[in-house]
Amino acid sequence: MASTSIGPSGIAARYATALFDLADEKKALDEVAGDLGGIKEMLAGSEDLRRVVRSPVLSRDEQGRAMAEVLEKAGVSELTRKFVGLVAANRRLFALPDMIDAYLAELARRRGEVTADVVAATKLTAPQTKALTDQLRKVVGQKVSVNVAVDPSLLGGMIVKVGSRMVDSSLRTKLNKLQLAMKGIG
Repeated sequence: MASTSIGPSGIAARYATALFDLADEKKALDEVAGDLGGIKEMLAGSEDLRRVVRSPVLSRDEQGRAMAEVLEKAGVSELTRKFVGLVAANRRLFALPDMIDAYLAELARRRGEVTADVVAATKLTAPQTKALTDQLRKVVGQKVSVNVAVDPSLLGGMIVKVGSRMVDSSLRTKLNKLQLAMKGIG
């Protein structure tokens, strides 16, 4: 019988749980969460780093050395560096983004937080992010952790996803709906 824990998400969950337990034991949950958030941002901002993480051509040692150097320069904690080193040694770097998401989701779950994924047309300012977080907290009725990504193709507005609920107030979607409505008229 096939196991549902096969594949990147199963691998990610197992590694994230192990890291979470270790960080909890060392009272470093927030430090590791900060490290992982930084790594996630670095991955999002660098095609070269994403290539290192995904490349089947690079050896374990090459991937491990490259990641160690990047994390050292970024000032990442020893626990996180060792974890990423182990992931690289086990040829699992391709699942690192999923591991990061799983760790952060588990931390939020244990704290009673809900994660909201927001895609905005432009980078939100700190006051805009705070206002959005406050509004979401009122709507959801509990603590909300907001992950913001930027997609200029939205033209304006944003897409907010909390759990299975999604609100798309992007200008792109509104224009697409208008275009469909106008086709029906002609």
